[in-house]
Amino acid sequence: MDLEGKRVLVAGAGKTGISTARFLLGKNAQVTVSDSNLNAVIPEDLIKSNVNITTGPHENSTFTDQDLIIISPGIPLTIEPIVKAKSKGVEIISEIELAYLFTETPIIAITGTNGKTTTTTLLQHMFETSEKKVFTGGNIGTPLIEYVSGNQDADYIIAEISSFQLEAINKFRPYISILLNITEDHLDRYDSFDDYAAAKKNIFANQKDTEFAIINIEDKLAAKMSEDIKANVLFFSTKNEIENGAYYKDGFHFLKGSEKIRIDEEGVTLQGEHNRENILSALSAAGICNLSYENLTKALHTFKGLPHRMEFVDCINGINFFNDSKATNVGACLKSISSIKPPIILIAGGKDKGGSYLPLINEINKNVQEIILVGEAQNRIKKELAATVPMTSAITLEKAVTEAFSKAKEGCSILLSPACSSFDMFDSYVHRGNVFKTAIEELRIKFI
Repeated sequence: MDLEGKRVLVAGAGKTGISTARFLLGKNAQVTVSDSNLNAVIPEDLIKSNVNITTGPHENSTFTDQDLIIISPGIPLTIEPIVKAKSKGVEIISEIELAYLFTETPIIAITGTNGKTTTTTLLQHMFETSEKKVFTGGNIGTPLIEYVSGNQDADYIIAEISSFQLEAINKFRPYISILLNITEDHLDRYDSFDDYAAAKKNIFANQKDTEFAIINIEDKLAAKMSEDIKANVLFFSTKNEIENGAYYKDGFHFLKGSEKIRIDEEGVTLQGEHNRENILSALSAAGICNLSYENLTKALHTFKGLPHRMEFVDCINGINFFNDSKATNVGACLKSISSIKPPIILIAGGKDKGGSYLPLINEINKNVQEIILVGEAQNRIKKELAATVPMTSAITLEKAVTEAFSKAKEGCSILLSPACSSFDMFDSYVHRGNVFKTAIEELRIKFI
């Protein structure tokens, strides 16, 4: 793609947008950055450059008077300026599409509703343990365009990819794509679950028969997507043995070329069925890339779980506390409830994302003693889960922790797994998780 002299609009002045604008300047494009936030923070180097910067409500003319628009993940394709620009023939792509067009480094792309970040980070650890150079980015931390702007000396790009990023691709084609699962999420952005699933499926759209797709066969929707894709499909399962793929049975079985490899679970740091799925998908990709048994075993023994994802926080008076603040949807909460020993006191709630809470009923009735609710969604949760266990409300997360602790007995687990986003009360799921951990620290000071 020749960008010299092209009129290019970067929609969104967040981290991705700023990195994209810098890259475009380096390609001598005529760059405009537009952000709907009047108080958007624009770095000094862009202000001093010849970038045209507009903040406040998006103007249609700003978008239609362009040759190309790079849209940030947080901006829906349905806003009026984007629709108008598209009708006038303006090309609209995502930042991952732009980055793909300027690199030949093979990409391992991970998507799914839950487990993306753990799988991405685990793969990074596997490759680094095997002394491979990798760039890790995408929806996790660093935009892919920053790799393209640098030396491009990695053996592989390992990229967490969201549905938002996949909405605006044309040629983006990973060497290996991984689809972990698809459950209801982001229905506050998509018109339907089918639209959300279709965005996820885009990860396979351009793959050829020289490339690979790793898919969770136990997820019926994900498995069905395998029927009409061109890539070589490798399934993985935690429930059944798979001849051409990876599975869990007294250890982790996967393929390295045509060779079948088994790694024992003893010594593996990640626990729970959901993490077994993450491990199997990562091992499948590592097998395609010919990483050794010894290095993969070492990686699984030394990988440290990520904060706010089923993170064990403390044990006070025989009561265990788990921080799963990253569980921002029902599917993630469901896996978490089923992965730790009952009885559980569940702290849930936050900003509602439009999905149903009904899938939680069976696991709650099996494993949960009581639910403490916080945030905007609590009335809806109470209504949908009325046929389950006792529920009480707390004004703050700190009060929810205190209330849960007062009801817990030795051997009980207190689990923060909100099934909602954090933005009604917190800046992010990280902020929410840190508040939870601080509240636990205060409990320890008070009761120990």
